[in-house]
Amino acid sequence: MTVTKGLEGIIATTSSVSSIIDDTLTYVGYNIDELAENASFEEVIYLLWHRKLPNKQELSELVTQLSENASLPENVLHHFKTYPIEKVHPMAALRSAVSLLGLYDDEADVMDAEANYRKAIRLQAKLPTIVTAFSRVRKGLEPIAPRTDLSFAANFLYMLTGEEPSAIAEEAFNKALVLHADHELNASTFTARVCVATLSDVYSGVTSAIGALKGPLHGGANEAVMKMLSEIGDVENVEPYILDKLNNKEKIMGFGHRVYRKGDPRAKHLKSMSEKLTTITGEPKWYEMSTRIEEIVTTAKPLPPNVDFYSASVYHSLGIDHDLFTPIFAVSRVSGWLAHILEQYDNNRLIRPRAEYTGPGKQAYVHLDQRA
Repeated sequence: MTVTKGLEGIIATTSSVSSIIDDTLTYVGYNIDELAENASFEEVIYLLWHRKLPNKQELSELVTQLSENASLPENVLHHFKTYPIEKVHPMAALRSAVSLLGLYDDEADVMDAEANYRKAIRLQAKLPTIVTAFSRVRKGLEPIAPRTDLSFAANFLYMLTGEEPSAIAEEAFNKALVLHADHELNASTFTARVCVATLSDVYSGVTSAIGALKGPLHGGANEAVMKMLSEIGDVENVEPYILDKLNNKEKIMGFGHRVYRKGDPRAKHLKSMSEKLTTITGEPKWYEMSTRIEEIVTTAKPLPPNVDFYSASVYHSLGIDHDLFTPIFAVSRVSGWLAHILEQYDNNRLIRPRAEYTGPGKQAYVHLDQRA
């Protein structure tokens, strides 16, 4: 057996959901650039789940299904009020709430394809409501009920703030959702597939994926980027701050990616939105700091920015709390998780790799009273 640390370069399964070939990301064969510039997130959800873009009727039906399933059980909303709010990260709240949702779904353990698809609809619809409701409850505010007349992106921002977003804010958030929807066998997606390959239920699969996304080496990078920008404070402080980190061989979050060599194709879309939004909000320094950091880092080493780097200033400019950045990642990525979960069920085999043993050799058992 050949050991590959982190399973790098290992082909673990086949999938028709998305691909990363020669630094090009596609969803079901559609280039991410085309989707980011043209598609609504609802269209992308349909694409990932059905492997084709919807016609008008199909899209309308999906939008209706999502709207009808966006509300949360009262017990889940009440549960937020029992959390030790000052200690709970929103990702921990999201993980717990999704697991709790399974207790209130009569079809949670019904495993036929139709029931699993209905659960996918419910989870996709409810994750934005979970994130926004928790955000408001922890501030002493009442959750805002979802509306049926807003897009998925606009509805999230509305439930978060109580105000309808501007057209540019809706466009930026929709674009971010499209760009984060799927990314082949990333850590959280692989975790979800491993979980449901045991024939565990959809709620368990999504809960396990959220647990994997919670780690700073996967989903927490954009929050860490904003923390870095806040510490730097102004453009004039960028060079000494970044050079100090480079000299000390410290990791700079938001740069490099395991599967890209020439650069993350998603980053340029959020870079453009960052420039627009920071100008509109009167805080161009966030974009200016980001571009200066990019110049210094990419000059020092071949590490172009990834999707997390500019998403930080985009979300900040939308007025979103920094610790909600990773839960927003989940609001989008659950579409991909669910596509992979449904695909795993359709052609399932238990995922059970091997490990190379590196412990001591054959040992003789020594009775307790004879041990030193």
